Amino acid sequence: MFLLSVVSQSLVYMMPPTVGLSLSSESDKLALLALKHKLTNGVANALPSWNNSLHFCEWQGVTCGHRHMRVSVLHLQNQNWGGTLGPSLGNLTFLTTLILSNINLYGEIPAQIGRLKRLQVLDLSHNSLNGQIPVHLSNCSKLEVINLLYNKLNGKLPSWFGLGSMTRLNKLLLGANDLVGTVPPSLGNLSSLQNITVARNHLVGSIPHVLGRLSNLKELNLGLNNLSGVVPDSLYNLSNIQTFVLGVNRLSGTLPSKMQLAFPNLRAFFVGDNQLNGAFPSSISNITGLQAFDISLNGFSGPIPPTLGSLNKLETFSIFDNRFGSGSAQDLDFLSSLTNCTQLKILLLGWNEFGGVLPDLIGNFSTNLTSLSMECNQITGMIPEGIGRLIGLTNLVLINNYLEGSVPDSIGTLKILVRLALQNNKLSGHIPTAIGNLTMLSELYLHTNKFEGSIPLSLKHCTRMQSFGVSTNNLSGDIPDQIFGNLKGLINLDLSNNSFTGSIPLEIGNLTHLSVLYLNENKLSGEIPAKLAACSALTELMLQINFFRGSIPSFFGSLGSLEILDLSNNNFSSVIPAELQNLTFLYTLNLSFNHLYGEVPIGGVFNNVTVISLIGNKDLCGGIPQLNLPACSKLPSKKRKWTCRKKLILIIAIEVGVYLVALTVFISIYLFRKRPKTPSTSCSPKNEYVKVSYGDLHKATNGFSSSNLVGSGGFGSVYNGYLLPFETPVAVKVLNLETVGASKSFAAECKALGRIMHRNLVNILTCCSSIDYNGKDFKAIVLEFMPNGSLEK
Repeated sequence: MFLLSVVSQSLVYMMPPTVGLSLSSESDKLALLALKHKLTNGVANALPSWNNSLHFCEWQGVTCGHRHMRVSVLHLQNQNWGGTLGPSLGNLTFLTTLILSNINLYGEIPAQIGRLKRLQVLDLSHNSLNGQIPVHLSNCSKLEVINLLYNKLNGKLPSWFGLGSMTRLNKLLLGANDLVGTVPPSLGNLSSLQNITVARNHLVGSIPHVLGRLSNLKELNLGLNNLSGVVPDSLYNLSNIQTFVLGVNRLSGTLPSKMQLAFPNLRAFFVGDNQLNGAFPSSISNITGLQAFDISLNGFSGPIPPTLGSLNKLETFSIFDNRFGSGSAQDLDFLSSLTNCTQLKILLLGWNEFGGVLPDLIGNFSTNLTSLSMECNQITGMIPEGIGRLIGLTNLVLINNYLEGSVPDSIGTLKILVRLALQNNKLSGHIPTAIGNLTMLSELYLHTNKFEGSIPLSLKHCTRMQSFGVSTNNLSGDIPDQIFGNLKGLINLDLSNNSFTGSIPLEIGNLTHLSVLYLNENKLSGEIPAKLAACSALTELMLQINFFRGSIPSFFGSLGSLEILDLSNNNFSSVIPAELQNLTFLYTLNLSFNHLYGEVPIGGVFNNVTVISLIGNKDLCGGIPQLNLPACSKLPSKKRKWTCRKKLILIIAIEVGVYLVALTVFISIYLFRKRPKTPSTSCSPKNEYVKVSYGDLHKATNGFSSSNLVGSGGFGSVYNGYLLPFETPVAVKVLNLETVGASKSFAAECKALGRIMHRNLVNILTCCSSIDYNGKDFKAIVLEFMPNGSLEK
């Protein structure tokens, strides 16, 4: 009985806590469900496991403590819900770890987060949270990690982080936000800190000297801000530092001469893009664990020591845009030691004052080397054959030096090369066909050298090419059509300032992604191909200083992205197409020094005299007053009406003539059937008639422009124009071959009008049966234009 009584009393005493536990567990469930609605923006099928069929401790991303069955961990990431953090988060009071990263959160961090007194890890990184960091977070005194990287948080970097409550904090990650103000000195009180990252914000002022107290600090990242002043010497007392990042600020000063003593455990050192100066810190050669070293975009000067070969873990070495070297032959001697750095991947030496010959030993660099950049120096000699041994290269940049000779064929072994930039040197010879082996090549720049010959056909194998430039060389011959049929991803093409001849390849019309096309300053001729109309992404088209002729194509008006168009110094002879007024983004138009005539449009770009040039076209008229062109002659009102009447009479005359001819042909055929058969004759005009092409008629009518249209009839349209060698205006009747009987009508008119003379019929001059620029059949009859005549006269 006594034992039973004890057991009964124990059960009685255990009852209240059990009931309390159940109620507390139920509150966690309700808090999670409320949080789900906010997190997922009410999306019904999000977090499908969060339902009554499972205990909430088994829901996705939820972990409960074994003792109290309360939520201790909430871990959800990599979703695109686009929700917010609801205040119910504060009811999960047993939470120790909260990770809600990369789930597209927006809105502010709720103040209720301060109720999570057990919280140790807070990770809300890679979202779109805004507002200020809530001061209530200072109540979470057990926090060890605060990760708010990559959000849109604003306001000042809080000073309360270091005011005593967060004694356990070892990671403070606030980078890539919109924080302002200064770095608070109170951060120097967080003695447990191992990582401070506040990079990519808008912080100003100097770096607090007291940060040198953080003896446990392993990573300091203050880069990409607007910090200024001298780098405090106290920072070089942080002997546990592994990652030191102050790059992209306005900091000044020098580096310590004994870097190995300051940072014996250093792995990454980034202070590029500041205002630092002094000599190269040769003592880094003793920091054998160094993996990345970047002091670029500063004012350092002097030689580079030949002792860097001991850095056998070095992967990145960037010293570009300083004043290293003196233009002497020994400047590049340090390269020999870098060949011992077998892990080297990135070597950036450009924009310095290095002289000397590029040694063949660069071929002994690590095959792990992906990027070699030595541009804008004073390097001489030839590109060494050994360059072909760097089979891991994806980026090779040697621009703006004094390199000469031919490009070695060994360049073709760099099979994964993506960018090859050799412009602004003195390279000569032919462009090597071996470049065609670089099938991964995206950018090829050979500008401003002395290359000769033609573009190698092997280039067609570089099907991933996006930018190709060979301007200002001595290249000649036709531009190969076969190449550009394959380079369909091309965005930038610059062949300017060479001696290319022939016409624009039709295959350029296949480059539907082409944005920049420079063909200026060559010896190109012919008309602009209609296929160029397919290049709808063009923003810059430069064709000046060539021998192009014909009309300015009206299809230019359909290139809606065009910003710059230069057709100057050619032989274009036509009116200015009114369609150019439709180019709303066009801000530079140069049509000067051609043979253009007629009225200048006044809309669009033509309304701004500062962005157009029309000089050297003596037969232009009209336009806006600022152009100071003569007024276009206009007929009186009555005369204009009479001219319209004459056009109508001409149309009627032509139509009546067609029907008379058709009747005559019908009668002739009927009579001829009764006669003995004779050999058939061609429906073409007699041999004495002038032969004309589609191109001749296209030019004569300004591209069959609406301004030349006289009228339309049953079988086609009639245009007026001027056609050499005829000395008088002509009427060109273009047959609509889709109309039933049009082809028969053409044959009948060619035969009958060519033989019959009648006082009521307009004289035929010639006819044309050809193919138009789109590859379609084209038939037209050229007749004498009678502006002052009528049907009876």
